[in-house]
Formats: sequence, C-alpha cells, structure tokens
Amino acid sequence: MDNYDDIIDMPHHTSKVHRPMPRQARAAQFTSFAALKGHNDAIDSTAKKHIEDFERASYTEE
Repeated sequence: MDNYDDIIDMPHHTSKVHRPMPRQARAAQFTSFAALKGHNDAIDSTAKKHIEDFERASYTEE
C-alpha cells in the first residue's frame, strides 16, 4: 500500500456543528509571522554589502 492510498479518495470532512471560518479570520491566524517583516530586506542588504566588499578586495589584490 502506497502512502495515503487508504484515505486519498475519502470525502473532505465538513463539520455539522461549526460553521466554516471566514477567510479573513483564517488569514489572521498567520499574522504572527509578520514579526519577520523586513528580515529579507536585512539579509539582502547584508549580502549586497559583503559582495561589494569582496569585489573591492578583488580589485585591490590585482
């Protein structure tokens, strides 16, 4: 039996008790990850600085 063969064709569960959560409320669950906002910019800035330093060092060694 391959992975998930026993459940792959089962119908998706829908609660009879709880209404589906609105899309906006579901999205709000992930707002805590916004704490990393700006992290990629900081990484890019640092990488750019190191590349510039490396290139400057390469030119002075010749």
